[in-house]
Amino acid sequence: MRVLLVEDDRVIAGDIKSALTDAGFVVDVAADGETAWFLGDTEDYAAIVLDLGLPKLDGMSVLKRWRSENRTCPVLILSARDGWSEKVTGIEAGADDYLAKPFQMAELLARLRGLIRRSAGFAAPDIEIGALKIDQQRARVLLKGKPVTLSPLEFRAIDYLAHQRERIVSATELAEHLHGSESANDTNAIEALVSRLRRKLGAEIIATRRGFGYQLASEAAPS
Repeated sequence: MRVLLVEDDRVIAGDIKSALTDAGFVVDVAADGETAWFLGDTEDYAAIVLDLGLPKLDGMSVLKRWRSENRTCPVLILSARDGWSEKVTGIEAGADDYLAKPFQMAELLARLRGLIRRSAGFAAPDIEIGALKIDQQRARVLLKGKPVTLSPLEFRAIDYLAHQRERIVSATELAEHLHGSESANDTNAIEALVSRLRRKLGAEIIATRRGFGYQLASEAAPS
């Protein structure tokens, strides 16, 4: 999934981007508030990790602008300001979670996955749709209780479609969340990827809406 990391410290930004990329995320980085505001306002992200102490425009102002413009993307504030009043201010401004520096990368990943999962309507750590079960912590998929061998890219694709199960996902959107915006027009690769998933999980697992895109079946792979 595609996320936006807003952090002006190059070392910290590099460490976080590396960890998120290793965990399967596609990461865009903004080093100042104005760039962050523009990207969050114009691009499609599954979640945003937002530092508060930013040049040009502070993180709290960026967050308030997004929310005033009805941008509902989940936002995790990441800040050295760890006092309870700062946390309350951040939550009341529209943040969905608040993590103080220094932090453990495993906690950041867990909180980020949780935000994305809950924003899609899933409360439990495992996503279950019909006979399909997605175990995000172990990055594996089970069909009717049996594990299915998927490549990392195949796993990320079915995971994204599951999070967007209520709507149709265009090939361009799916490509952006798997590879980044530079690969958005590579629709042939997406068609091939969907074909592989159908072979492994069942032909009815992903419906094609001609001219629109793909949608995970509401009762995926029925028994």
